[in-house]
Amino acid sequence: MLDDQALMQALNSTPVTDGRRQDLWSDDRVVDRWAREHGGLGGDKDERRWLRTTRDALQAVSSGAAPEPHLHRVLADVHKVPQLSASGIEWHLDVPPERRLAVELVLAWADVEERMPGRLRPCENPECRLFLLDRSRANTARWCSMKTCGNRLKARRHQARTRENPHSG
Repeated sequence: MLDDQALMQALNSTPVTDGRRQDLWSDDRVVDRWAREHGGLGGDKDERRWLRTTRDALQAVSSGAAPEPHLHRVLADVHKVPQLSASGIEWHLDVPPERRLAVELVLAWADVEERMPGRLRPCENPECRLFLLDRSRANTARWCSMKTCGNRLKARRHQARTRENPHSG
């Protein structure tokens, strides 16, 4: 199963660089490498299509949109099947191989939402497309990175205040 780190890698695969949105997964080799690193087929065009569709849908849902019809398509006819093992019962996904990683991505997102409600969210910098998973005790993180987005926004706000009131401190 995919973990929080894999989920964040997928969600954050569309960064803004030099003011332009990039899609790191537009390159088939990048998606294939990510898929292989996470136990997928790597090199299957249907797997890439499912991963991109799922990533886009999870970005929308994590930004506050209603669950996308794409998520319903990804999860259609998926079952968890119990299998006996030496340690008891293990649950396995019954899903076509090209869709398995996409389903695991949705399950990783659902797990984060259940364990850490409200802590997966987009960066508050409107020019940023990254997401953060707030692990702070107070649940007050606002930016994907304080070094980049946080400092930039604070500097802009300070400059705006200085322009509005040039005679204050």
